[in-house]
Formats: sequence, C-alpha cells, structure tokens
Amino acid sequence: MSKILIIDDERAIRRSIREILEYEKYEVVEAEDGMKGLDEAAKNDFDLIFCDIKMQKMDGIEVLEQLMQRQTDTPVIMISGHGNIETAVDCLKMGAYDYLAKPIDLNRLLVSVRNALDRKSLVKETKVLKKKIQQKGNGTEIVGTSKAIQEIKSLIERVAPTDARVLITGSNGTGKELVARSLHEKSRRAEMPLLEVNCAAIPSELIESELFGHEKGSFTSAIKQRKGKFEQAHGGTLFLDEIGDMSLSAQAKVLRALQENKISRVGGDGDISVDVRILAATNKDLAEEIAKGNFREDLYHRLNVIPIHVPALNDRKEDIPLLANHFLNLITEEQNLPRIEFTPDGLSALQELNWPGNIRELRNVIERLLILCNDKITAEDVETYAKPYKRA
Repeated sequence: MSKILIIDDERAIRRSIREILEYEKYEVVEAEDGMKGLDEAAKNDFDLIFCDIKMQKMDGIEVLEQLMQRQTDTPVIMISGHGNIETAVDCLKMGAYDYLAKPIDLNRLLVSVRNALDRKSLVKETKVLKKKIQQKGNGTEIVGTSKAIQEIKSLIERVAPTDARVLITGSNGTGKELVARSLHEKSRRAEMPLLEVNCAAIPSELIESELFGHEKGSFTSAIKQRKGKFEQAHGGTLFLDEIGDMSLSAQAKVLRALQENKISRVGGDGDISVDVRILAATNKDLAEEIAKGNFREDLYHRLNVIPIHVPALNDRKEDIPLLANHFLNLITEEQNLPRIEFTPDGLSALQELNWPGNIRELRNVIERLLILCNDKITAEDVETYAKPYKRA
C-alpha cells in the first residue's frame, strides 16, 4: 500500500484529499504545517507528498526546497488556491512533480497521483538494475571459503537488516569497502544511496564542507550553497572510509550528527534532520589513536557498535585459488580478452607468495598474468611475472 503525506494548514482541504485517497486504498498521514511535514518526511518513507504553497507557519516553497535538498526520490505535488502560471513554473523548476490549483479536480488529482507513483516505482527499479550491473562489473562479491571470511559473511547477514553502526578494520587492500557495500546492499536501505567519503583523501580544511555542506559566502570559494554527503545520503548509507584520518573538529560534528540525527552546514544557523546509517572503516589502531589524542573516544564508542575485522590475504591463503579465478573471469569479461586458465601448480605458486598489498595487489598480478601469458598460467609464469612479490 502506497503511503502519502498531506501538508496543508487547512483542515478541510486535508480531510477532502484524505477521503479521496483512502477511498482509493492509499495510506494517508496529515501534517498541519510545514515544520511538522518535514519532521514526518524525515521519520517516514513516503511514496508521495502533497504540499500547500501558502501556509502560515512555513511557506510551502521553503518546504519544497528542503525536501529537494534531501535528494529523495519521493515526488512532491504542490497545491494552491492563490497561485498562477509563474508560481506553477517556479515549483516545477525547483523539482516538484506536479502543481494542482484549488479547488482540486477529483480526476486531475487521481491521474497525477497514479502517474507520480508510477514514476517513483520506475526510478526504484532503475536504481536496482543499475546497482546489479555495477556490482557485476566491479566485482563487489566477497569471495572466499576460509573460516574468517565465512564468519564475516555470516555477520553481514545478521547485521545488514538493522541500522546498527559498523566499524570495519583491516589493512589497506583487504576489502573493507566490499564489506560496506555488502552491508548496504543487504539492508532495508538498499534502494537508497550509498555514498563514500575517503577521509584521508580530503584536506582537513575541506572535510567539514564535504560532510555537512556549506552556505553561500561561508568562505572564500563558497560561491553557492552546497549539500554535504550527510544530506545527500538521507534515507541511505554513508561510508566513512579511513575515518582514523579525520580531523578532531570534524569528529566533533560527526559525533553530534550521530547523537541527534541533525547536522548544520558550514556557515549555517539552522539544523537539518538527516536519516543516515553510518559505516566506518580504518586501517589504524583507533585505541592507539585515542591514546595519542588523535581520535575521540566517545566517537569511537558510537561507531564501534558492530566491529568487523577483515583479515590480511596472508592470513587466508586458502582463498587465493578462488580469488584468482574470480579475478581471471572478471578481467577477461571487462577487457574482452581471450579466456585462459591456471594450471594447478600456477595456483599453488600464487599461494606461496607474500601479499603485503592484499586483495588489491593480487588483482593487479592476475591482470598482468592474463595479459602476458598464453593459453595456461603456470608456476613458471607466476615466477616470471610476479617477481615484485617475494615468497613468504
């Protein structure tokens, strides 16, 4: 059953729209002003929102603007008894799906509702298809049968359907991002965005703007308002990679966002409600960073609800044959290369090597072998073309 929100300060209007929609078997929620409407929209996943343009406590245009800033796929239909063509055009330019004038025509309303719901359904299906294509193309599957990997997969199955925060630890190249993607794809937020922020790659003076956005004129290069990753990920998941490299000032703001589910843009005065699941990853020992004064202990405890440690490849060498053939198939398809295979001694030779760069380096070696070898990849080929990787 589709769920619809009506934001209007006229009780009679709300009631008349509600009766029409409930007769058509829709679930309806009412809000008598803009602020309550935004609160309802933040707490619930609506399939469609009606919003009056002229309201006493908060202008409908401002409500529409905030809804659009959250980058949701929920269509918004604006309604007004005082509008004109210019108002309708302005609403549509801002992102409204449709505009209805009062008194509302019954048939016009129902046609608009059905079209809006069909559009949202199509957008959802498109996102799911894109995600499946991306997953297939990028090889996001967690591959392995070792005890450690089986435990991680089992933990993901149990944790993913919840909103519990997860702290993923492990060396560079072990596959921490794959764990984060798997958690998102198996969650109830899978149809919403998964956004990643590499905290180590963004200068400390820009990380707060990246996460929380900024208002126009808040600093020299802020020539226009910008939404941060927290707002963009509203309803979905935010993956904070290498969080151990985040500045202390940004850590304080992230802690507040986790505590209150609210953020404020750089240079802004107002609070913005956000509904975001946080996944974090680091290659650092955060206990040591806390002792050094580089990481907030209270933030650590907020993030570390479910810890997942991804082992180094040297600690799961029994998975190397599976991983090697997985990458072989993936790269062959990606680059349209001729199909070749490993010999048993070729796979054994890979297992004897030391892998300081973990999965990432293994993939690079497989690509090199695939390009340079003919027909079969033997132990001799591995010895010849994987020279940078010393034996364990």
